[in-house]
Amino acid sequence: MTERNTEARHPASQGLHARDASVVLGALLSAQVQAIEALRPALPALERAADAAAVALRDGGKLGYAGAGSSGLMALADCLELAGTFGLPVERTPMLFAGGAAALLHMQGSVEDDPALALADLDRSGLGRGDMVLVLSASGSTPYALTTAEAARARGVKVAGFANVAGSALLGLADIPVLIDTGPEVVSGSTRMGAATAQKVALNMLSVLVGIRLGHVHDGYMVNVVADNAKLVDRAARIVAAVAQVPRGAAEAALQQTHGAVKPAILVARGHSPDDAHKALERTGGHLADLID
Repeated sequence: MTERNTEARHPASQGLHARDASVVLGALLSAQVQAIEALRPALPALERAADAAAVALRDGGKLGYAGAGSSGLMALADCLELAGTFGLPVERTPMLFAGGAAALLHMQGSVEDDPALALADLDRSGLGRGDMVLVLSASGSTPYALTTAEAARARGVKVAGFANVAGSALLGLADIPVLIDTGPEVVSGSTRMGAATAQKVALNMLSVLVGIRLGHVHDGYMVNVVADNAKLVDRAARIVAAVAQVPRGAAEAALQQTHGAVKPAILVARGHSPDDAHKALERTGGHLADLID
C-alpha cells in the first residue's frame, strides 16, 4: 500500500513526546488551523454539493450521510443537528454509520472493512433515485464508504464524496468530489485530528448553505427551528420579535397561533392570519424574503 499524505510525517512530529506542554499544544493548534485553511480550495465543490442537497430536499427527497470511524462521527454530528437547527424531518436525513449504534460506544475498526454492512445500511436508509448522500472518508479508500458510494450511485442517488487524499478512490466514484487536502497529522495517521476537524467544518458550512437555499435561514436567524426545549422556545420568540420587528409579547402571541412554527409566526406578527401566512409561504417555497423584505 502506497503511503497516503494523511499517513506521512508532520514536521512538528519529531520529538513531540519530549517537548513542553505549551509547545505541544501550540503545535496542535497550528495544525488544526492549517487543516481548516485547506477548505478554501474546496469551497466551489462545497457549493455544488449544497445546491444539489437543497434540490433533493426541496423536491421531497432525502439527504443521507455516511461514514466510518472519525469521519462517520463528523457526519453523524452534522446529521443529528439538522432537525433542531433547520426543522428537517429525521426520516429525510438518514445516517449510515459503520457498525451502527453499538459502534458509537465501542469503536471497532473492523466494521469499516465490511461491504455487506454498507449495503445493509443503504437498504435501511431508503435512499433512492432523486436523493443525495454525503460520503466521508479521510483516506478516501475505506471499504464501507466506497461500497456506499458505488451502490448509491447505482440506485440513482447523487453522491458527494469527502476525502482528504487527492486522487483517492472515493473522489473518483463521487458525482461531486470534495477534496480537503489537510496533509500529515501531528500524531501520524490520527485523522481524528486535522482531517476530521476540516470535515466537520465543511459539513457545518454545507448544511448552513442548504438551510439558506431552503429558506430556513433568514437574515442569519434559524427561522425553521423546532422549539422542543425551553432554550429553543425562548429563541423562537426572540427570532420572531427580531425579524417581524415587534415586541416580545406580540411574538409570543403569534407563536401560540402557529403552534410554535417560527416562519408563519413572523408573518402573523406582521398582520397575517395563520392561514394566510401558511399559504403565502407555500407560494414562496418557504422563503420569507419575498414576503417581508
